[in-house]
Order: sequence, then C-alpha cells, then structure tokens
Amino acid sequence: MSKLVVIAYDDQFRAEEVRTRLRKLQQDHLIDIEEALVAVKDDQGEVTLLQMYKPAAAVDARRGFWNTLVGAVVMDPVLGMASDARGGAVRGALAGAGVDDDFLKELAATFQNGSSVLFVLARQANPDRLLAALQGTGGKVIETTLSHEDEAKLQAALKAAPAGS
Repeated sequence: MSKLVVIAYDDQFRAEEVRTRLRKLQQDHLIDIEEALVAVKDDQGEVTLLQMYKPAAAVDARRGFWNTLVGAVVMDPVLGMASDARGGAVRGALAGAGVDDDFLKELAATFQNGSSVLFVLARQANPDRLLAALQGTGGKVIETTLSHEDEAKLQAALKAAPAGS
C-alpha cells in the first residue's frame, strides 16, 4: 500500500529541491515514487504546480484523488468556503480518500506566499537512506499515512542539521 507524505516548506524553492533528491533516490532504486507533486506559492500569491508525469498507461484511479487535492491547493483559501458548495464538494471528495478537514486547515494556514508544499505518494522506500537524504532539508510534515513512529523519525530528520555539516 502506498504512503502519502505532505511536507510544507517556508521557502518557495525547497519542495522542488527535495523532490529532486527523491527522484535521485528513485533512480538508485531506493524509493518507489508513485506520484510527486510540488505546489509553489510565489510572493504575489500565484500558485504553480509541478508534477512528475507518468506514461499514460501508468495513470490509474489515483488521478481523481490528485486532481481533487490539486484543486484544494489552488482554491485559496481552501477552507474559507465553509458555506460554499464547491468547498463542501472538495472536502467531501478528499474525505472519501482519507484526507480530513484538519489537514486542509493546516495546509491552508501553512501555504502562504513565498512557500512550497511537497506531496509524495510512495509505494516503498529504504527508510534509512531516505531519512539520510532528507536530513536537514527543513519543512514540517503536515499530513502522512506513516505510523506515528515513522512520522516522528521523518520530522526529526527534516529538522536535523544537514548531513556533513
């Protein structure tokens, strides 16, 4: 079963830098990434989405989940639409995929101008090598389907001093 991890960064370039590290790990067969999406909000509040594209044959039912999640990211503020039918529809669709209102609230609060968010759906990974690659990259885990123990290890690695410093 794939694991979802969403990490927010205060820097608008960091999520893409981390995704590049993950792609290198994938090339080395240390992680199997199903999807990786970066959302960047520039200083003017414009949102840009950067997605790893898969061949058409690899696209599956997850497309609906990602499209809905991307819609939630782009609709700013996501949760300011409590009475808006579109907001309710987005929340309902994401809830059906296991994404709750608390995550959307934290995402909306975290995704400020000049920041970026990394969304990763990974099938499997070498945990030790992954944590070493992410060590010191900063960021805050705002959603994950990892165990509490693995989430704590990931957050500690993100906050730790960069390897080799």
